[in-house]
Amino acid sequence: MESTANKQFQITQMTAINVAKTVTIFFLIGCAILLGIRDMRQVIYLCLHIGYCVWWLVEQWFYPKRREVLFSEPVGIGGFTLSLLFIGFIYALPGYLAFVNPEPISFLTVGIGLPLFFFGSLINASADVQKLTAKEFGAGLVKDNIWRLSRNINYFGDLMRYLSFAVVAGSLWAYIVPGLVTALYLLRINQKDLSMSEKYPEYQEYKLKTRRLIPFIW
Repeated sequence: MESTANKQFQITQMTAINVAKTVTIFFLIGCAILLGIRDMRQVIYLCLHIGYCVWWLVEQWFYPKRREVLFSEPVGIGGFTLSLLFIGFIYALPGYLAFVNPEPISFLTVGIGLPLFFFGSLINASADVQKLTAKEFGAGLVKDNIWRLSRNINYFGDLMRYLSFAVVAGSLWAYIVPGLVTALYLLRINQKDLSMSEKYPEYQEYKLKTRRLIPFIW
């Protein structure tokens, strides 16, 4: 019975993520309405996280191939529900914590959080655009330009962005989210190393010349 329901409810991972990002937007707006805005902390957080979610949705309109290349696998009811739970709500936990934080945001927090967000977003977007463009023109292994700094430079940029949300939220509990994202990406990195080694003979040489995640460090 469950397998029949899953067959009838087939959407892609990308669609599930898009719905979850939309849920996050409304969740954060709801926090602003119900909990109120007391400080620039909440304003900055809203701008960063909602801006990121809107960019995620708009980027697919700019680059339609993104939907065909990334997260194109079908998911059933279970996968769709998990996407809503983790991406729609749990990933928005720092936002809730930002709204219940009574302390005014400090200049130091702003000085750390904003560069983390902007540089992380630039790194992530640059990596995705380069890879999508290369794939569109039939290129093989993408290993030059920004991808020469790390084999998972897109993940590194995304982690910087999620870390910025935790910094702006100003709560230790907010770091649960970048911690979860890191654990997920480490799992994907190990899986990717295996699949890329089988797909591209030159991948082993590429591994020797680059870092796994963090440029110049690891």
